[in-house]
Amino acid sequence: MTAERYARWSAPFRRRPWAVSALGKANRFFTLLCYIGYPALLLWLLVGRDQRLWKAILVPAVSFVLVSLFRKGVNRRRPYEALDIQPLIHKNTKGKSFPSRHVFSVFVIAMTWGWICPPAGAALMAVGVLVALIRVIGGVHYPSDVLAGAVIGVLSGLFLYL
Repeated sequence: MTAERYARWSAPFRRRPWAVSALGKANRFFTLLCYIGYPALLLWLLVGRDQRLWKAILVPAVSFVLVSLFRKGVNRRRPYEALDIQPLIHKNTKGKSFPSRHVFSVFVIAMTWGWICPPAGAALMAVGVLVALIRVIGGVHYPSDVLAGAVIGVLSGLFLYL
């Protein structure tokens, strides 16, 4: 991604202040949806005494730690640090852009839900695509960051099925 390409992608939002606000709200809403949905799934499994509970906890937790360590080691600068851009989503974080942990989390949660309830997993996959687009248009991640986050989330989630 270049500063010029980012300018083209973000221009439709920049021309409409309400769209910039909506992008930020959508970012918060979809993130919150996933971070409430995952504990809700775990609670459902716990109350139902479902044998899949431990796998539903361990697979996402271990993969989250591994992604976090990898990301810290790579320490890729964020677009708003590396390019001369003003992001639509304001963050103070420095580095740790690759892979996107938000997108990874949505996809591994979607895979976990999909293992238990496929329609809910499919809906969360769609949310994951939206979160990925929002994070790129918002200027806090490169397309490769969100693509890597999605792929790692899906691959991690496949361990649920083994």
